[in-house]
Parts: sequence; structure tokens; C-alpha cells
Amino acid sequence: MKIGILGTGVVGKALGKGFVAAGHDVMVAGRDAFAEAAGWADLVVLATSWAGTESALRMTGVERLAGKTLIDVVNPLVYVDGRPVGLVLGHDDSAGEMVQRWAPDAHVVKAFNTVGAALMFRPQFPSGIRPDMFYCGNDAPAKALVAEILADFGWTPVDAGDLRASRLLEPLAMLWITLGARGYGWNNAFTLLRGPASEPA
Repeated sequence: MKIGILGTGVVGKALGKGFVAAGHDVMVAGRDAFAEAAGWADLVVLATSWAGTESALRMTGVERLAGKTLIDVVNPLVYVDGRPVGLVLGHDDSAGEMVQRWAPDAHVVKAFNTVGAALMFRPQFPSGIRPDMFYCGNDAPAKALVAEILADFGWTPVDAGDLRASRLLEPLAMLWITLGARGYGWNNAFTLLRGPASEPA
């Protein structure tokens, strides 16, 4: 596929390298090339800072995203003294849902937002456990495509539901950041352990 990545920060670059390694054509675009990348791409990755996300989509021209899968990697973080300390949104809204409202004809899928850039492509852990990546979205074919990408990137895809589940996945990213800051390190990922089948609690 042709992959357009909106954002040239560490996340955009890490995902760009991953897509190239997986055999895709990639354009990692800064603000002056967002529109070009979105128009060229079959699939678009939104890897901007939260503060610049709405303006980035305006600069892109949301009509260029119509009908395309848009992987939203953005977390709506609040920074104090350069450090993330919380979320701008929560409970009744999310960055994922806002991105969908800003780009109403795109097929937004939230993914890759709960780990750091260094782990996004084929992470390796001493235990050999394949970590899980939660994702969510409203369009079934777009979610299936993203699940294939996640699997190719070394993750076990876990479907968290429709895009409202971004309200859960974005705080999970904040938990990952908090644990890292508390000394657990940054080489961590989440795994959902599954026991024998049982009746719902």
C-alpha cells in the first residue's frame, strides 16, 4: 500500500520505518506536505501532537481523506514543564471521536497509541510473549485492515469496539506514561491474559 504519515516526530518516523520494513511505500509528511501525502496515500496515519491535530486536518483537506482508513495515533495529552501529566478529554469524549468529527468521511481507527515509538514495530520481549494492541473504530473493513497491519507489526490485535472505546484507550496510554515515569521503564507493553471460558461476571 501507499502509506501517508502526517507528522514527522518520533512516532511518525518510527511508524514510517515500520511500514517501509513491511514492504509498503511511505511518505512521512510535515505540515507543508500533509495535503500531498493524504491525496497520494491509500491509508493515512495521523501522528501529530494533540495541540496541532485539528489544524493539521484542516491543512490536509479532509476531502482527501474521504473513504480512506485513517489510523489515529494521537493522545490528547496535557503537558506541564514539558512532561505529560494528564488528558484534555475523558469520560464523554475522546481524541479519536473528535478526529472522526473533523474528518467525517474518513474511516478512523484508533491504534498504536498505548506504547512508545520504539515498540511500535515488531517489539521483542525476553518472555517471547506477543503483546496485545487494542484498537477501535466504526468501520468494519477499516478495522480489519488495521488488524492485519497490527499483526504484521508484531502485535496481537484486540478489538475494543467502536470509536467510543477511544475514551478507554487514551487513558490507557496515560497509564503507560505514568508507569514509565514511576520507574517501570519504557520497554513495556500490555497483554490481555485469557483464562478458560467462563460465564460473564
